Amino acid sequence: MAIKFNRSQTFSTNGTVTAAGLHNLIDGTDIYQALITDQPSLTAVDPADSILIADASLTAGDAPRQTTVSNLFDDALTGGTYTNLNLTGALTFGTATGNRTVSTSATITTGTIPNLTAGTTTSTAATITTGTIPTLTVGTTTGTAGIFTSGTVTTLNSTTGTIGNLSTTLAGDFTISQGTGTIGTTGATLGTYGGATSVPVLAINAKGQVTSTGTAAITSGLTGFRNRIINGDMRIDQRNAGASVTGNNGIYTLDRFFAYASQNTKYSVQRNAGSVTPPSGFTNYLGVTSTSSYSVVSSDYFAISQGIEGFNISDFAWGTSSAKSITLSFWVRSSLTGTFGGSVAGGGGRYYIFSYSINSANTWEQKTITIAGDTSGTWASDNTAGFYLNVCLGAGSTYLGTTGSWGTTNLFGPTGQTSVVGTNGATFYITGVQLEAGSTATDFERRPIGTELALCQRYFNRYGGVTSASGYAGIASGVIASSTQAEVVSFLPVAMRSSPTISFSGTISVYDGTVKTLTSIITTFDSSQKTAVYFSAGASGGGLTAGRGAILWANNASTNFLDFNSEL
Repeated sequence: MAIKFNRSQTFSTNGTVTAAGLHNLIDGTDIYQALITDQPSLTAVDPADSILIADASLTAGDAPRQTTVSNLFDDALTGGTYTNLNLTGALTFGTATGNRTVSTSATITTGTIPNLTAGTTTSTAATITTGTIPTLTVGTTTGTAGIFTSGTVTTLNSTTGTIGNLSTTLAGDFTISQGTGTIGTTGATLGTYGGATSVPVLAINAKGQVTSTGTAAITSGLTGFRNRIINGDMRIDQRNAGASVTGNNGIYTLDRFFAYASQNTKYSVQRNAGSVTPPSGFTNYLGVTSTSSYSVVSSDYFAISQGIEGFNISDFAWGTSSAKSITLSFWVRSSLTGTFGGSVAGGGGRYYIFSYSINSANTWEQKTITIAGDTSGTWASDNTAGFYLNVCLGAGSTYLGTTGSWGTTNLFGPTGQTSVVGTNGATFYITGVQLEAGSTATDFERRPIGTELALCQRYFNRYGGVTSASGYAGIASGVIASSTQAEVVSFLPVAMRSSPTISFSGTISVYDGTVKTLTSIITTFDSSQKTAVYFSAGASGGGLTAGRGAILWANNASTNFLDFNSEL
């Protein structure tokens, strides 16, 4: 039933209709019954017109609802789910609020959708300014905050947003013109990799992502003089050729390492003493064996030491505000466990004490110790001693102290130092000794054997000591000056640190056609240089002929040799 009312008759909302009013209303109305589809369309409506609406939600006695035309058309699209929505023109929302949920069967051909949720397939002309689209297929333009979790996009234009899983084929180059992006989870962290002693190591997956980063030390070839310790792998033993030597004070053992001892005969030193297997990559070690159960007193000290030339530490800049840290690393093994340590000494009375622990007896352990550069003191930068590295074997309270800082007290080790000399037969083995600039220990620098030997020969050369039957070792040549003296020159394999002292042992022969035995080296040299040494050799018993050529050689025995010494 439809009723067309005479607009000249009005009623107040929820008001009382009198009989007279009703009569007037009926008189002015045209009541008819027809189908809703027969109602002609309204071509113009005044937004202020009021309309009474009654619908199925009302019950008997309820008042009809009243609304204006403008309110009727405002918020025309309310929140909800639409199973089939086809918009052929532009869609403009009014003031209504709430999300518009569109099902997967909806097709949107044009328009702007401020907030789009759930699964939607959009065509080329749609612009999405915000929302989540679980599945997105070809040809889409996205706006400010579109979030895509999966799908294939042929053309994507976006100023911001997150793409969780985007699969696409790029036919050519592409450019990201603005913003900051992250390409998946790579495992790579921000930083600089590689340097003077290492190269970068990168792992890259099939997608071209860097999945891990790191560095590898440069361990082959000539990598510069990183290690300031000479003979740190204990290969060179010119003086003893692997034989044992008593660790008396000042005695050199393996090349460049000497004994400090307040009491003699308390320990011995030998290359590869005890014949244990060295750490992987090494073939030799310096072995100390205690020869008594000596109880140290307050004034005692025992150590194995190496002096480092000032030229070789000048880049540390010690004694200045730019002083560099250094790192000491080595392999150590002992029959004892506990606290061990040593010291760095130099700079005109400057000392630094360090410590480390040996945790398991008779087991090789690698140790790394970083030492802050000293900003005080006067540190040599020439061919004199720069500093001494001391590895303590035991000391009394006078020579033990607090670790971790520079001071002016002459010390050899840390308080609580384990005494190797205090246990008869105790062993202490060390190899792979490296001291380098910086706060990071690198792999041991393995120099060619000829290079390492030449570094040792700057400080010490031994001629002779050959044991084979034909092993006469030539030492020097020159001319006979008199019946008892020859003037000779010995050319050294490398320039020595300073003019060397000369000493000999056993039988050295002077030969000018006849053989005479060397009895003296005349210390008033005609000339002494770092690469060639001229000296006078005295022979016993006379019999040399002046003017003849002369040769000096060492007879074939390990005890027959002549030494050139320029140690620090």
